[in-house]
Amino acid sequence: MSFHDLEIKPNIGLGDLQFGMKIKPFINTFGEPEELENIDEDEDLSTTILHYWHEGFSAFFYGLTDLVLAGIEVDHPDLHLFGEKIMGKSEKEIVELMNSHGHESYEVEMEGSDKRLSFDISMMDFFFRNGNSPI
Repeated sequence: MSFHDLEIKPNIGLGDLQFGMKIKPFINTFGEPEELENIDEDEDLSTTILHYWHEGFSAFFYGLTDLVLAGIEVDHPDLHLFGEKIMGKSEKEIVELMNSHGHESYEVEMEGSDKRLSFDISMMDFFFRNGNSPI
């Protein structure tokens, strides 16, 4: 499978990846992942992560019985948001882009020299390493 649509759609998904998709139809559509990770930290909630390293994304599935797509992590250089390529943008440019589309409230968390900007309304996180562009 080749993943071509790299437009983030806040609270909807990424390209053809739609939040709420069930895991089996997802795998039937996008193929077997290169790596599958099960996390059993919560006895009531199952978490499975499908890693598609070659395509540059990981899909996070959560649920009690039917796992559904609840998160996507992407580090592809051609990633777009609101029609703009975001990889290589500065922290200031990301904040301005988000603000210009009504996503004005965010939190900042530091971990060593890495920084995370979290926009709760769109449930998006942007990571910056050593003050550089999103990772």
